[in-house]
Amino acid sequence: MSHEDVLNPKKMPHDPERATLEGRNKFLGFWFFLGGETVLFASLFGTYLALKDSTAGGPGTEELFGLELVFIMTMLLLTSSLTSVYAMYHMKNNDFKKMQVWLGVTVLLGFAFLGCELYEFYHYIHHYEFTFRSSALGSAFYTLVGFHGGHVTFGLFWILALMIRNAKRGLNLYNAPKFYIASLYWHFIDVVWVFIFTVVYLMGKVG
Repeated sequence: MSHEDVLNPKKMPHDPERATLEGRNKFLGFWFFLGGETVLFASLFGTYLALKDSTAGGPGTEELFGLELVFIMTMLLLTSSLTSVYAMYHMKNNDFKKMQVWLGVTVLLGFAFLGCELYEFYHYIHHYEFTFRSSALGSAFYTLVGFHGGHVTFGLFWILALMIRNAKRGLNLYNAPKFYIASLYWHFIDVVWVFIFTVVYLMGKVG
C-alpha cells in the first residue's frame, strides 16, 4: 500500500486500525505496555490489601467510604467506555465527524469523573483529616486511587490531542490506529476502576 493510499480517506478498509504494518506494530507495542501497567496496578492493589487495616487510630474504610458518590463515578466512567465504543464504530464506518462527537462525549464524561474524584479527596481530607500521611491506609489508598486518576488524566489529554491534531486532516490509515489504541487504553482504565470499586470501596464497606 502506497503512502498516498495511507493518507487517502476514500480508500479506507473496514478495519483501518489494522490495515497497515505500522498499525499492527502499534498494537503489538501497546499490549506489551499494558502488560507492564497490569503488573504495576497489581502491585498497588496488593499493597493496599496489606495495609487497609493500618489506620493508626484514624477512621477505617467502613467509616470513610460512601457508595453514593462512588456509584456515580462508576457510572460516569462505564458510560464513557460505551461512548468510546460508539466512536470506534463510526471510525470503522469512515464517519470522522460522528467519531469526533462521541470522543468529545467520552472526554466530557472523563472530566466529570475527575471532578467527582477531586471532591471525594477534598471530603476525606477536610471532614476526616484522612490524608496521604495520616496512616498506612491513607498512603495506600491515595497512591492506588490517585495513580488511577493520573491515568485517567493522561488518557483524556491523549484523546484530546488526537482530536485537535487531526480535526482538519480527517481520518486515514495513519491516524486510525492511534485513535483505536487510545480507545483501548480508555477501556483498560475503566476495567481498573471496576477492580478499585470492588476491592477498595465495596470490600471496604463490608469489612
